[in-house]
Amino acid sequence: MRSWIYIAGLALLASCATREKNEQETRSPLPEKKKAARVIDAQSEPDSLKGSLQAFAEGKIGNTAVTIEYYSPAVRGRIIWGGLVPLDQVWVTGAHNCTRVTFDQPVVVGGQEIAAGTYAFFTIPGTENWTVILNKNYRQHLADNYAATEDVVRVEVKPVAAPHQERLRYQIREGTTGGGVIAVDWEKIRVELPVTSGLKK
Repeated sequence: MRSWIYIAGLALLASCATREKNEQETRSPLPEKKKAARVIDAQSEPDSLKGSLQAFAEGKIGNTAVTIEYYSPAVRGRIIWGGLVPLDQVWVTGAHNCTRVTFDQPVVVGGQEIAAGTYAFFTIPGTENWTVILNKNYRQHLADNYAATEDVVRVEVKPVAAPHQERLRYQIREGTTGGGVIAVDWEKIRVELPVTSGLKK
């Protein structure tokens, strides 16, 4: 009789452990897609990896968590601005599927209040100024289905010279008093989009 009770007890413990493991996996904040991605670091020289790498960046601006999912192409000795990337045209600012930026709380961008959520991140590179765009349609390939009518905000920014960055790189940089920037580095150009956490008072 005791042996049956012992066996039943072991079975119950095993069942509870399995259920707890499954619940932990369900609650995991890291989706499978993100597990395959990587953080792009500062990189001045070409690497041996092929194609555009699936990548992500994450950080906080004030009390707002910011996550960016993108594909990172490499320079590989090519002419980027006005070559691989046409000037004065909407660019996915990455490769393959459109770049996605997610805010877990409302933010202010370009003086406009932006609701928490996920947006496509596009740019229009220019010789003197760039236009940075947050767009509602974050489920599209490149800018194939881009529509200006779905823009949430457009911000004019000035590109600055930066050390050579072989693979396109996004960073979230926190500043002061709830502010910060989303920075994009590629080739020898850096573009920064100012972002402030929370709704305007």
